[in-house]
Amino acid sequence: MFIFIVRSALLYIILLFLVRLMGKRQIGELQPFEFILTLMLADVATLPLQETGLSLINGIAPLFTLGFLHLVISFISRKSFVLRKFFDGTPVIIINPSGIQYKKLKTLNMNITDLQESLRSQGYFSFNEVEYAIVESNGQISVLPKSTYKPLTAKDINLNLQQAELDVALIIDGKVMGQNLQKLNLGEIFLVKYLKKAKVENIKDLLLVTVSTNGDMYIQPKKGKYKTVKTSFKGGELRWSK
Repeated sequence: MFIFIVRSALLYIILLFLVRLMGKRQIGELQPFEFILTLMLADVATLPLQETGLSLINGIAPLFTLGFLHLVISFISRKSFVLRKFFDGTPVIIINPSGIQYKKLKTLNMNITDLQESLRSQGYFSFNEVEYAIVESNGQISVLPKSTYKPLTAKDINLNLQQAELDVALIIDGKVMGQNLQKLNLGEIFLVKYLKKAKVENIKDLLLVTVSTNGDMYIQPKKGKYKTVKTSFKGGELRWSK
């Protein structure tokens, strides 16, 4: 039993390491060769667990071989555009100004129902709204709507807005993010001041607290409704690159 536990833990660590090599992608964002590698890793990793007579080294060696193969393919894909097209595939335009490209759909083994579902997932419920639709090499669909159906932007009405920046987490799961406070040139006194204003009694009861560049503090307790408080913080002080 002990040997089985040790094998399981070791294989888990190795698989975690190999999957991290692939980068932080979701299953739907994997390139074809990455998806195949993921399936093979899952299958090969079960062999040392099922076949107790198989030495651990012989069980681990195929995993590292697959990991090395992934690194090689990734490297040559970066260096060669031709090989990148071979391994990753190329985007395919399935809707253009002339309409739905039936031959392209057949090439991708897609039908009209598949296309409708993909468009709806992007927020388009009518083919008439779409100028171009492209199936990317990872299987995701990208849509360029017709001009009349594009969302109105600030640029369209010549509206000047403050430069957008990320909200910064000050508290996560009851713990103060001291490093983030430091990046914002703020102290815990600032944090405590506005939490008191929001009538928060215990920091450990908070799930999330963030502050935006316009000074709005978002406070989400672990139980109950969120609150917002206007603070004295002014945007533009944050420099993540430093």
